[in-house]
Amino acid sequence: MSGGADHPLLSRLCPSRRELLVGVSAFSAATLLPLRFGHAEEAVDRRHGLSVFGDLKYPQDFFSFDYVDPSAPKDGRIAFTAPSWAYNQNPQTFNSFNTFILKGDAPPRMELCFDTLMVRALDEPDAVYGLVAESVEVSEDGNAYTFNLRPEARFHDESPLTAEDVAFSLATLKEQGHPSIRQVLRELDEARVDGRHRVTLVFSGRQSRKVPLIATEMPIFSKAYYTRYDFGQTTLTPPLSSGPYKVGRHEVGRYVEYERVASWWGADLPVSRGHYNFSRVRLEFFRDRQVDFEAFKKGVTTFREEFTSRTWATEYNFPAVEDGRVTREEIPDGRPSGGQGWFLNTRRSKFSDPRIRQALGLAFDFEWTNASLFFGAYKRTHSFFQNSQMLAEGEPDAEELALLAPWRGKVPDTVFGPAIVPPVSDGTGQDRSMLRDADRLLREAGCRRDGARLLLPDGTPFAFEIMSNSTTFERVTLPYINNLKLLGIEVSFRVVDPAQYQARINSHDFDVVSRRFSMQATLGEEIRQYWGSEAADMSGSSNLSGIRDPAVDALIDAIVVADTRQQMTIAARALDRVLRAGYYWVPHWYKAVHTVAMWDVFGRPVAAPEHGFSPETHWWFDRESAERIGVQ
Repeated sequence: MSGGADHPLLSRLCPSRRELLVGVSAFSAATLLPLRFGHAEEAVDRRHGLSVFGDLKYPQDFFSFDYVDPSAPKDGRIAFTAPSWAYNQNPQTFNSFNTFILKGDAPPRMELCFDTLMVRALDEPDAVYGLVAESVEVSEDGNAYTFNLRPEARFHDESPLTAEDVAFSLATLKEQGHPSIRQVLRELDEARVDGRHRVTLVFSGRQSRKVPLIATEMPIFSKAYYTRYDFGQTTLTPPLSSGPYKVGRHEVGRYVEYERVASWWGADLPVSRGHYNFSRVRLEFFRDRQVDFEAFKKGVTTFREEFTSRTWATEYNFPAVEDGRVTREEIPDGRPSGGQGWFLNTRRSKFSDPRIRQALGLAFDFEWTNASLFFGAYKRTHSFFQNSQMLAEGEPDAEELALLAPWRGKVPDTVFGPAIVPPVSDGTGQDRSMLRDADRLLREAGCRRDGARLLLPDGTPFAFEIMSNSTTFERVTLPYINNLKLLGIEVSFRVVDPAQYQARINSHDFDVVSRRFSMQATLGEEIRQYWGSEAADMSGSSNLSGIRDPAVDALIDAIVVADTRQQMTIAARALDRVLRAGYYWVPHWYKAVHTVAMWDVFGRPVAAPEHGFSPETHWWFDRESAERIGVQ
């Protein structure tokens, strides 16, 4: 690795993964077993869970997670419009049920239909516990994971779920899955069947600590089913699955219902108790946010997370709110808020100069936007790691400097000073000082005025398009465009249909696009999708800005091989400084709460998980309340 190999965090690309194994206190009942890999025999531990840095909250004999109610009733439905969580899911429409490939638009929450080897505990940063896998044995070097499967595991057609299915699924996803999946699984060398209920995942030794855990959360497919169907094609035939739900009634582009499988084999496992309480999880699809809101007001949808501050502040005054049938709440969000902003596509030469990108950021008046359009609901985003310990602040400390030092002269000098934050405007909407600074940066970059127009260094007019899939964002974008016009830049705002929008995002065929990314408390291989050089040219990747920077790649490596959470945090802060100094986006805003409105038909546990928010998986339908307010 060029430049950064002298630092211990950057040089340990193949460390021992022993620390990944869970602490002795949590595994007093674990049994040491010999396990053969090729001709070598190594001692391994049999475990019920894994975490990146070796800490587990729940012991081997735990009954259920603390954030669920294991006695919750199984009844009723939840109906909502859901943001997408994974891969090619589209919250506005769907034309396929294959959510694990690049082609097509799949409905959100298809993951509810598939079992996995292990399941995340949402009150821990990254820990996973056994679902299909009753236990796991980890080799001494941390490169081989052998899973002992529960023999009772079944697909929905009652065919057994075996090691053959697990091995087939991971091999298929590595070969044909969505590019994001393929990148995460690239260091999986082999998925080997060692018996009907025993499968071993062998990694290259170059994998990050988090990759084996991510592999345990991959969906398990029926090998027999995919001898009849082509995994690589889109399909509106609901796939054979094995999870707590299956695809039920649906109408393409309008709604889909996931029906709870009453005979699901895993319902009484510790990782499942108190989960999957709704008999039906129904997703409605609307291409217009106002139509979506009207559907909620009429009770067509029963749960709504509100993302429009104006609506939250001024439009929840309809009769069902006033008489208490609809309640509103702000639920704390303990997760890193991630980053939302306008991403500047540096694959386009007009955005290749960081001075130009910085100038574009100076034209956005957040203070005016927040006060005039958002009713003061938000705070300014500075970083992809907002609302977390990974956010860089002030001057870099000695440990951050040790990581950054090899890149002095190869990254902007500002990386070694105070962390870059957007300037605070005067709140007028057209801060003259900020616009003057923007004009100066543009001239320094070689741009020049030709009357009212700004010309790029090559003499062509500076013009670009901001693409969106919704008109909702227009009220925020147009004032920004007006400020850019004062600088001589011609900008248009274009709304395209959801399918075209997703296709252009996948192929990185845009100038500027708005997107929000969420970060997890433990960073892993997935962050290469956001900022890694390899992802810049990968269809479907989340590296929207097209970042290609050896320093960024090296710091990502430092994060994913960190031995401790503290080392990961230090490396993330160093990466944060480099990303912010690159001005790859115009950062937007965030809030550390979920603004939620709901018809008063739900029950939920007292404790809320810190690292996840998915009411459809562990809230429940309150039949008595529903009858009281007349909702079915």
